[in-house]
Amino acid sequence: MAIEISELDKMQSNYMSAVDAWMEAIHDEKTLAAGNHSVAEADLWEHAHDREEEARTKAKAAKKEYEAALRQEFFNF
Repeated sequence: MAIEISELDKMQSNYMSAVDAWMEAIHDEKTLAAGNHSVAEADLWEHAHDREEEARTKAKAAKKEYEAALRQEFFNF
């Protein structure tokens, strides 16, 4: 069963957006780590780390979905 190109395009776009969000979360965490001089800043840094982990999980899920669709389309499995 062939997958519509538009569906593959949507999955690719979702993956790319998820990676962009992950990269932004990494940048935010890095920025907060550089100013870690108070308890409040340490808390913000820790929350940024949690957001980075969540973004990473979403990017990996989008990648897995997109890769599975490509395998189905190209190799029929």
